[in-house]
Amino acid sequence: MANKLIRLSKSCIGDAEKQAVLGVLDTEYLGMGEKVKFFEQILTEYFGQTATCVTNGTAALHLALQAAGVGIGDEVLVPSVTYVASFQAIAATGAKPIACEIDPTTFCLDAKDAESRVTEKTKAIMPVHYAGGSGHISEYYALANRHGLRVIEDAAHALGSSYNGKLIGSFGDIICFSFDGIKNITSGEGGCIVTSDVHVTEKVKNARLLGVERDTEARFNRARTWDVSVTDQGWRYHMSDIMAAIGIAQFKKIDVFGSKRQEIANRYNSKIKSLVDIRPLISDFTNIVPHIYVVMIDIPFDRDLMREYMLREGIETGIHYLPNHLLDYFSDKELKPLPVTELNFPKIVSLPLHPDLSFGDVDRVCAVLKRAVSFSKSPNFKEN
Repeated sequence: MANKLIRLSKSCIGDAEKQAVLGVLDTEYLGMGEKVKFFEQILTEYFGQTATCVTNGTAALHLALQAAGVGIGDEVLVPSVTYVASFQAIAATGAKPIACEIDPTTFCLDAKDAESRVTEKTKAIMPVHYAGGSGHISEYYALANRHGLRVIEDAAHALGSSYNGKLIGSFGDIICFSFDGIKNITSGEGGCIVTSDVHVTEKVKNARLLGVERDTEARFNRARTWDVSVTDQGWRYHMSDIMAAIGIAQFKKIDVFGSKRQEIANRYNSKIKSLVDIRPLISDFTNIVPHIYVVMIDIPFDRDLMREYMLREGIETGIHYLPNHLLDYFSDKELKPLPVTELNFPKIVSLPLHPDLSFGDVDRVCAVLKRAVSFSKSPNFKEN
């Protein structure tokens, strides 16, 4: 019998989530209501800062930037290696994303390189917490303080992670999370903006409901605002009760899911340390709840061939992510070179990681990985 497919990532849901959705369907009220209100309450308690829920992580970034005053003609510093959502959210405000180097030891933003790209147009910095790690947050905030910048953290990968003993999202300027189907917890889709800035929170709450002021409380009471006041650009970015119901059920598992992700990542580390020319990007998961598990391959190899080999063996892999400055839409002839990014990006491969993986699955992935890398570095890249 062929080996089962080991998926790169997946939603991990059970009866609790299914029953939660059915409960909302039974109310026949599917929009933003009491479930969203309750989800925001438990997230606010968790972070210790106000959480506002929206339809996805990209919307969270977009609204956070807009609420921070980022707009046409502004520039935002952001690492080139991130999902295109980070760049698109910046561009959606009319601002320009300025691609910056990564720190090759973390794949998070290189603060020194970012500072070298500050101009009079720079309005904000968007560090991306790659793979659950957060890089050197203190350096990002020091940079921001020196230049009077807002900090919008893209923490889509980092729910449950901490920095210097503090939970990501429990401190800082504006922090954005994603709850899409494969994140550390999911609401199907969804995201949230976390901040202690009352002005930002109010702006976000209005903007997620097409800019209709004070519509949030009406929706929470299953009502509508008919005497409408709109003074700013808004979007239809509010979360639904169906999504929130899933998120509430998932939140109850946040510690279990986080521990399982750490256990799986540590199992990978223990197996990969014996493999020549392959190393984990993150060696210590004590303070990191990994969203993805990334390895670095330090020899010339054909990555496409290596991934094809693993897929034939029933194992999905990924590449997180193609640097955005190499995308046609975000290419910039005036951009200073990014040699560190371009040197290190070809070395990375993401291995399967989700709470439903077993240690046996991890062991199988590592065994196939060893063969796949050996095969793909062979001078004869074609099978006989």
